[in-house]
Amino acid sequence: MTSVLSDPVPVRVLPENDRTGEIRDAFAALHEKEPDFYIRVPGRVNLIGEHIDYCGYPVCPMALEQDILLAVSTEDDKVLHLHNLDADFQDYICDLKRFELSVGEGAPQWYEYFLCGLKGVFEILPKDVELKGMKIVVSGTIPQSAGLSSSSALVSAAALATSHAHNLTLSKEKIATLCAECERYIGTQGGGMDQAIAFLATEGCAKLIEFSPLRSRDIALPPGAVFVIAHSLTHLNKAATADFNCRVIECRLAAQVMAKKRGLQWTSVKKLGELQRELNADLADMIALVMEILHEEPYSKEEVARELGTTEAELDATSLTQNTRHVRKFKLRQRALHVFQEALRVQKFHETCLSCKGEESLETLGKLMSESHESLRDLYECSHPQLDRLVELSREYTLGTRLTGAGWGGCAVSLLLPDNVDEYIVFLKEKFYKTLSVGDKWGAVLFSTAPQAGACVYLGK
Repeated sequence: MTSVLSDPVPVRVLPENDRTGEIRDAFAALHEKEPDFYIRVPGRVNLIGEHIDYCGYPVCPMALEQDILLAVSTEDDKVLHLHNLDADFQDYICDLKRFELSVGEGAPQWYEYFLCGLKGVFEILPKDVELKGMKIVVSGTIPQSAGLSSSSALVSAAALATSHAHNLTLSKEKIATLCAECERYIGTQGGGMDQAIAFLATEGCAKLIEFSPLRSRDIALPPGAVFVIAHSLTHLNKAATADFNCRVIECRLAAQVMAKKRGLQWTSVKKLGELQRELNADLADMIALVMEILHEEPYSKEEVARELGTTEAELDATSLTQNTRHVRKFKLRQRALHVFQEALRVQKFHETCLSCKGEESLETLGKLMSESHESLRDLYECSHPQLDRLVELSREYTLGTRLTGAGWGGCAVSLLLPDNVDEYIVFLKEKFYKTLSVGDKWGAVLFSTAPQAGACVYLGK
């Protein structure tokens, strides 16, 4: 089923549970009134298709129960009040009449992710719409810097809250695309998967998400598929370093060097997916082309410029980001090989789910996930020794395990048969987490999951 382009984010009645009660009571204690509405945006786990969305290729994520929940009141004072229930995050207040987003170097502040979503909506508001202030209390259950999209969920929640406060109705595809664009204000050149699954997710299904234009398709997972997410307890804030953006740039440069070698106008090619379409080739052809054109040794910046017939200064302007212009070495062959091979694995994953041959299908999916991790570890070099240890320990109990999210730590996702789940969780507690002195906080770092629904607006009773 392909999602309908005009389908808006749903509006529902707020469910009564401990979580919603806590945020409602916190809001009332802080502001001496009830919220006008609530926003929920889920985290996500990507099952396969890592680091290829920004290259223009489909991915296969599903939404999580863990989420960002906002309690919001709309105000006439044009002031934004942000309060996080997590005491580690300080309150933030700003006058929206003089609002400007300026993100400094290093790790962004938590509220700057919120401001990205706010800015994105402000830029598309009709000029005759009067700006509203907002009082907002934030509650989050998505583990931070875990590769489960906590930052993108906050950006998306901010955009949804701002649009609802200003009576701006957007389709799910439109607001997902907007959020992908405005998260780049933070400095990360992401591809749009996180925002897309946040808004387009369907309960009980994973999603095949395609780009340019954004569209999605439900993927019914084979019966008996259970996914367990385990945190490696190492992490990287991808907006705080150049590691993530460097991979984006290496893929771009690989596409441009290959385009030049094939007689195309290289400056018009930004993504490996665009190159494939220009050449009218299949993925197997593109893999062979990488092996033919790109050498295994890292390319120096000087060599890339020479291959493209340009200068380093022009390369900075046309191809690199501000935080990658200092990079002098680029691994083009390895990054391009991962992208094309990973795109082929997503294709096979989807085909396997469609064929649905019971346990045989589950074994195929697990094998594809394991191959994905090996590629991310060896070709894309975005794993971490502790994450690799977690993956290796998991072999005994799982059909397949891979890192999920940007990498350099964060979480692994494993595919298991239902009968193995409890034993696997006990095994990881004993063999992995107890050695790291986690204590008894297993629920935050180790849990089984099923596909959840996407973002929604809640109205109080």
